[in-house]
Amino acid sequence: MLTPDKIERINVLARKKKAGTLTPEEAKEQQALREEYLNVFRKNFREQLEAIEFVDEDDSTKH
Repeated sequence: MLTPDKIERINVLARKKKAGTLTPEEAKEQQALREEYLNVFRKNFREQLEAIEFVDEDDSTKH
């Protein structure tokens, strides 16, 4: 999970990019933070998908 500080930093860098004031060093930092965010998102999403259990309604009414 990303810390609130990292999420805030992502947002600060996004605002700077939109304003056109992002330095090359900040662009590298932004890319690294985005990668970290996406990795966490993918991991959490995969865990949610793996936790899904399918139930066949036709079979469950026969028991």
